[in-house]
Amino acid sequence: MTKNLKKRVLALLLTLAMAVSLAACGGSGSGGSSGGSSDSSSSSSSDSGSSGAKTTVHVWAGGSDNVRQMFERLVEAFNNDPEYNKGKFHAELQFILSGTGGQTLPDLLISTYKANQTNTDFDVVELGLGDLSKIISLIGLDGFNVLDKSQIPNSAGVSAKPAVAEEYMQPYRGTTVVLAYNSDTVTDVPTTTDELYQWIKDHPGRFAYNTPGTGGAGDSFARTTIYNYIDEEAITSDDPKWEAFWDEGFAKLQELHPYMYKTGGKIVYPNKNQGTLDLLGQGEIDMCPNWADMVLSQRAAGTLPSSIKLTSITPSFTGEVVSFSIPKFGSTSEGGYAFIDFMLSPYTQEILVKQMAAIPLVDVSGMDMTGYEDLQNLDVSNFRTLSIGSLDTDFNERWDTEVGIIG
Repeated sequence: MTKNLKKRVLALLLTLAMAVSLAACGGSGSGGSSGGSSDSSSSSSSDSGSSGAKTTVHVWAGGSDNVRQMFERLVEAFNNDPEYNKGKFHAELQFILSGTGGQTLPDLLISTYKANQTNTDFDVVELGLGDLSKIISLIGLDGFNVLDKSQIPNSAGVSAKPAVAEEYMQPYRGTTVVLAYNSDTVTDVPTTTDELYQWIKDHPGRFAYNTPGTGGAGDSFARTTIYNYIDEEAITSDDPKWEAFWDEGFAKLQELHPYMYKTGGKIVYPNKNQGTLDLLGQGEIDMCPNWADMVLSQRAAGTLPSSIKLTSITPSFTGEVVSFSIPKFGSTSEGGYAFIDFMLSPYTQEILVKQMAAIPLVDVSGMDMTGYEDLQNLDVSNFRTLSIGSLDTDFNERWDTEVGIIG
């Protein structure tokens, strides 16, 4: 063996010995019991060696991939912002991608509560109205903390309120269904539902809404058409008595049916929200209901032409505010409050606008809204939240049999 080779072997042996020694001495931190995910992180993190003994705040959310990307960016921003992480909190994201077939976030929260687990990694969770309604129907609100707004200073600038459980939920972004239209071809933009229905009849084949069971935009059009004829209290009730009042609205949907989008001489209801948006972008139709964030995000990306504009009508389609809550069985409510306050900062709200076209819930006067000016005209205080619980199934079945199959 040559002298140089001996030196290289010796150096390698010394390196291996040091690695073994460090592994034996350092170990890995262990936090509280897992809140329901086998890949959940421990309750402390080194943050690549820079955060030391910071307490980990586990941030739980779910949804589509664009939401995941947004959370990843903001979790990193929180960790780099000592004003909000206070030099002692380190956020880690636990994200459940929709459509994966596994347990949903509400499922995990419900099972954790029922198992009487404590000190879990459910420190702060994002919930929409549908998720919250499911949780309330099965376990109530006993598993959540009444929020101490004094620990969320930025909440003072938020006027939006959730439809239910106001004391337990802190809204941080809005989303709503709007009327999307091609401004190159539509000059008489409807401002009310009656005007919209007349426009549909005056422009046969130029309007579409997706099958209600396949996406929230078509669902919103169909349901608001029904519930505009019913007492306002019905819009957030799962009482079966309201089904007896659906007839007038379903008659209106049947009346509008012959004027919907056609292909091959046949009425077609597109599949999913994206189905109608594709038709609008391709010029096959001139108007459709769709989610504001979908339209604006795709317009900004260039997949929709700049001629596609948004407007709201009266009575409005449905929307909601998405909120954070802090479960009682988490490990650090203080860290949860710190993260929520960060999500309501002007800096974060602008990122939400630019990355996912979320409707901001704080004053936008100091924000750069270039390309997203449409959002400034969407007043979250006027959102109508529709939540009919288990009546969903009956509603979709009736639409399928009384509207969707009409020749």
